[in-house]
Amino acid sequence: MTTFFPSDADLHLPDSDGKPMADNTEQFRWIVLIKENLEILFADEPQVFVAGDLLWYPVKSRLISPVAPDIMVVFGRPKGRRGSYKQYQEDNIPPQVVYEILSPSNNVDEMERKLEFYQTYGVEEYYQYDPDRYELKGWQRQGEQLLPIAHIDGWTSPRLGIRFVMGNHELEIYHPDGRQFLSSVELEQRAEQERQRAEQAEQQLQDMQVLLQQYRDRFGELDN
Repeated sequence: MTTFFPSDADLHLPDSDGKPMADNTEQFRWIVLIKENLEILFADEPQVFVAGDLLWYPVKSRLISPVAPDIMVVFGRPKGRRGSYKQYQEDNIPPQVVYEILSPSNNVDEMERKLEFYQTYGVEEYYQYDPDRYELKGWQRQGEQLLPIAHIDGWTSPRLGIRFVMGNHELEIYHPDGRQFLSSVELEQRAEQERQRAEQAEQQLQDMQVLLQQYRDRFGELDN
């Protein structure tokens, strides 16, 4: 007997849930900050896929409602365009790390359902940040369960290598090499500062060469 598996079109699995990516500017800022810095971190890793607000279908079924993590990281899957993350088309590899940035519209029941979803479908690390309350929570997989991380301040993600610090009344996240996660504007400002420093160093070098040449012209070549 032949088993029939309906196509995605037959199942009507949409690539959007019709919900906005963020409810306010602060939530959006954090989603973009984390997602963009993770993309920078894994820019040279072709088999690490990072996405924001992408529907995740863990199985090929309309009976299981998908979830769209604010940020997801999938090791073992190539970068590239996707309308949604259909796990059954991705070597059945679930996102190993997910983030949720809370807004006032989120409620306890909703977040408990998401935690249960992530626990059921294989997430290894789950981080939840509430920028309004300045509250970070984390869960790490132990066997079949996602268990709370007891001491999140100073915690280093086993999968990502990044470190979380609760400082200056705002979450700070650091790359494995110690650089802090920065916004695109801050990164551009840093790049401009480095460019200016490089130009100043080059000008100082040129000034020194001119002075040395003037000395040689006046007193002759220095003895070796």
